Amino acid sequence: MKNVEHIGIAVSNLSAAESLYSALLNTAPYKHEAVESEQVTTSFFKVNQTKIELLEASGPDSAIARFIEKKGEGIHHIAFEVDDIVAEMERLRSAGFVLLNETPKRGADNKLVCFVHPKSANSVLIELCQEIK
Repeated sequence: MKNVEHIGIAVSNLSAAESLYSALLNTAPYKHEAVESEQVTTSFFKVNQTKIELLEASGPDSAIARFIEKKGEGIHHIAFEVDDIVAEMERLRSAGFVLLNETPKRGADNKLVCFVHPKSANSVLIELCQEIK
């Protein structure tokens, strides 16, 4: 793993959260994106090398909708950048981690992604991200 790629924050109202984070971080979001496969709309902020991803459910059955219903708004996941997501997935499987994806899938911000189940990572949802070249 190379570094923290971004921190994902589940929000109920993307527009309101964008206003709040724009004021907090003193910058506007650099990207909005709908990720149909995850039923989510995202908004990305960047401060120096740190990225914050706001996630709003675009459907009642999305993971973000269920997360907010169960836990409320807040930190949803921490994403780590990797050079070779397939090799990293195999390394983690071999080390006993439970992955939520059998193969990488297309995520937001031009990335291939895979999630590590929170039950195998001290209750933290971990996302692996590899830039699509």
